[in-house]
Amino acid sequence: MTVRVGADVGGTFTDLYLVDDLRRRYAARKVPTTPADPSIGIVSGVLRLLLQTGHRPEEVSHLIHGTTVATNTVLQRNGSLTGLITTQGFRDVLEIARQRRPDLYDLSRDKVPPLVSRELRLEVRERINARGEILHPLDREGVRAAAGALKEAGVQAIAICFLHAYRNPIHELQAADLVREIVPGAYVCTSGEVLPEFREYERVSTTVLNAYLGPVVSGYVRQLTGRLRGEGIGAVVSIVQSSGGVMMVEAAGRRPAYLLLSGPTAGVVGGIQVAGRSGSRDIITFDMGGTSTDVALVEDGRVPLTSERNIAGLPCRTPMVDVETVGAGGGSIGWVDAGALKVGPQSAGAVPGPAAYGRGGREPTVTDANLLLGRLGSRGLLGGEVHLDAALARKAIEERVARPLGLATETAALGIIRVANANMVRAVRSVSVQRGYDPRRFALVAFGGAGPMHAVAVARELGIRTVLVPPSPGVLCAVGMLTMPIRTDLVRTLLVRAGPASVPASGKAVADLARDADAWLDLQGARDDGRQTEIRLDMRYLGQNYELQVRGFDPGTASGMQQAVEAFHLVHQQAYGYAAPDRPVEIVNVRISATTPAPTHDEVAGAPDAGAAAAEPAPMEVRPVLWAEGKRFVETPIFARASLGPGHPVAGPAILEQVDSTIVLPPGASLVADAAGNILIDAGTES
Repeated sequence: MTVRVGADVGGTFTDLYLVDDLRRRYAARKVPTTPADPSIGIVSGVLRLLLQTGHRPEEVSHLIHGTTVATNTVLQRNGSLTGLITTQGFRDVLEIARQRRPDLYDLSRDKVPPLVSRELRLEVRERINARGEILHPLDREGVRAAAGALKEAGVQAIAICFLHAYRNPIHELQAADLVREIVPGAYVCTSGEVLPEFREYERVSTTVLNAYLGPVVSGYVRQLTGRLRGEGIGAVVSIVQSSGGVMMVEAAGRRPAYLLLSGPTAGVVGGIQVAGRSGSRDIITFDMGGTSTDVALVEDGRVPLTSERNIAGLPCRTPMVDVETVGAGGGSIGWVDAGALKVGPQSAGAVPGPAAYGRGGREPTVTDANLLLGRLGSRGLLGGEVHLDAALARKAIEERVARPLGLATETAALGIIRVANANMVRAVRSVSVQRGYDPRRFALVAFGGAGPMHAVAVARELGIRTVLVPPSPGVLCAVGMLTMPIRTDLVRTLLVRAGPASVPASGKAVADLARDADAWLDLQGARDDGRQTEIRLDMRYLGQNYELQVRGFDPGTASGMQQAVEAFHLVHQQAYGYAAPDRPVEIVNVRISATTPAPTHDEVAGAPDAGAAAAEPAPMEVRPVLWAEGKRFVETPIFARASLGPGHPVAGPAILEQVDSTIVLPPGASLVADAAGNILIDAGTES
């Protein structure tokens, strides 16, 4: 078996990419997503891809899958009925949360309700102090009574989170054994397994999220593997983690909270690799699909990580690639609210899809606007597999946007595009300007089915000069999955002053975490050679309430400790505009990321053909395109991207079409293909 497949489930399309390692063959395909059960679309897409390439099901050795199941479950709040067992006196931690309001100026807006209702949050007597010392033993009968009550209530999942269990998990482990005896069918997890880290609210919230998702993700994994096996596909199945690595599906059932940003993560990894082939290491990834746009700022070619994210208003402290998501995609709906035009976050999705799809959709979308303006052609999407009806697009925009606002239909379509672009510009600003970075020194890497259509307009708004479009932008997430390593991320709370006196304790924490990471990788069947670990430290000035993260320094040595402190001052200066080198610094948490060797992008997508000759491209056709309000439609050349050889420039206005995406080059911009197969666009200025 020599065939590997990456499968990325989006809101509108499921993207698949196949690599035949033995024959060095590559193939891609997009199929409609099946929202009711994404595994149906995945398996159907894999079978169609195998038919397309002439491979047999039994030849597939690995399937790597990015999933939105966990995210959608939390967003829709349709997870498992969950109970919580916690320390006496801490039943309402989930309810109390933090003092911050969702909206500072909206006094009537309620906080997001917790995932576990109060009657299902039960207390037991036990107490361990902040040093890990047992002050009061676990009340085992109290645990049995709580478990019995939750069983009677019909819960499917039970989270166990005791005070200071991050220092000593013994009581949680004892309680979990008792709960599993009394409620044998329930999904049970402890905070020590999910997040052994201080701060009660965030730890409880993350553990509850894990329990809430557990039965759903486990059931989905069984469905997916069952469907694959039923079609004769005996591949090893892995799932993308939020942190930029993969794990086996069996492990995903125990750590579902680590999948909450599974989908967008692979795009960041893929974007880093394709940009690196053209010499770009400082980039902003711009992934615009059918439902949303995901952006991430990458400095020096390193995957940006964070451990502080809110998912649907609920804190989750598992490590995640630092991605900002906005509800703006090809399927985002344009609508009128009190005389103002808005776009998204509602999406037409895969069913019924944009009005132009002719599948019953009546709401105008970004795709409909692009079609009406001529930026998409009448041949449709995916090489003609998805037909586009311009008359239906015009009708939807006219009825739902143009008439209510008293605008010409084309002007309304331009308005939809501009509002969507403005939403995406704000997302890019949030990961750059708001964090002290000048976006003008970064290249914008545009991918996803719709990313290359809007990237130049977004880049111009931000002053970004260079836009890079990969060879297969529409399936880059699926390609990126095949380059991701098996990965685990572990954390331990230290709470020590950074200095010579804390070197021994810090070194022991690093060594313990590295040992645990190796053991986890062993369970995943990872190879022993070539494993790598990265150390990250959560640090703060003594007396501060929140931390900043530095990476790459070993606090178990005197020199490493000093370098970490110096790096922290620089990071603090970057984030807040000042540093205080005379103030003592505290290490709050030590984090370890352990990874295995992974294929390179060249191994997955083929090495660039440096000897390819530049070709003089000829347009396939010329069609009218409207570029700006108050202007006329301009006869614009339409090129097949495959006809563009490296080194040959194209000046805007122009459009480049390929099966998985469309590149829109407005007036004043220009592009050239490089030897790595990427399209490099000089965004220029609007003319």
